[in-house]
Amino acid sequence: MSSRNQVALVTGGNRGIGFAITRDLCRKFSGDVVLTARDEARGQAAVQQLQAEGLSPRFHQLDIDDPQSIRALRDFLLEEYGGLDVLVNNAGISTWPKNKPPRRDDFFKDTQQGTDLIHFYIQAEAAMKTNFFGTRAVCMELLPLIKPQGRVVNVSSQIMRDALKKCSPELQKKFRSETITEEELVGLMNKFVEDLKKGVHEKEGWPDSAYAVTKIGVTVLSRIHARKLSEQRRGDKILLNACCPGGVRTDMGGPKATKSPEEGAETPVYLALLPPDAEGPHGQFVQEKRVEPW
Repeated sequence: MSSRNQVALVTGGNRGIGFAITRDLCRKFSGDVVLTARDEARGQAAVQQLQAEGLSPRFHQLDIDDPQSIRALRDFLLEEYGGLDVLVNNAGISTWPKNKPPRRDDFFKDTQQGTDLIHFYIQAEAAMKTNFFGTRAVCMELLPLIKPQGRVVNVSSQIMRDALKKCSPELQKKFRSETITEEELVGLMNKFVEDLKKGVHEKEGWPDSAYAVTKIGVTVLSRIHARKLSEQRRGDKILLNACCPGGVRTDMGGPKATKSPEEGAETPVYLALLPPDAEGPHGQFVQEKRVEPW
């Protein structure tokens, strides 16, 4: 058992925004901070870099696409800490090549071209598997471990708001429903991938941005999980939110993005460290430390 009983965990913490979030939590959180990464060597290298700065993160391997990896992390947290105080779900992938940072127009572009559509489908399937279903899998295993007054932060994107506006009115109504269930949301995410595979996603009311649709899923999932926490664990005062870090200069955001990783970490860390007596935000989409309608 760790000598300190509080613990915060960041998924995808070895680079970019996740690394900046981990660094900031190491400085501000009154407990242990666990940096997770899919690649153990890269994760350990990130830990060593933070140790060279005088910080003391711990490392645990985590591939959010691998149920066994998630369960191993769950078991570690239970054995070492008896639960989890802060969870930041940051891990995710993009749908464009790393050597070609995206422009804003790249999020929404015509893909109705033979091989382009096939390529788009392959990218979309991979992004959905990690960004939505991987995040959901982590939540399924780790949310039951969240201790009273715990904090959960799911990193989303403002791009999802633009994508939602490009959805058909029927889809918008479903995603914005106060009563949408997790099963219904899973069905919608699977339908997007299947419609894309069939080449009918535009006809079915979907936008041309797989990444953005995955982040719609993450944001709506956050609302659903927050609602469940309010119903099932109201007295525990757990706060769960989705957030946008903004346009950040990372492999995903590109070199011309407006924010440094440290600036991008500000809102996720703010939500992760909401004081114990905070009543909210809860089940919201937060950007620049403000609740934003979507």
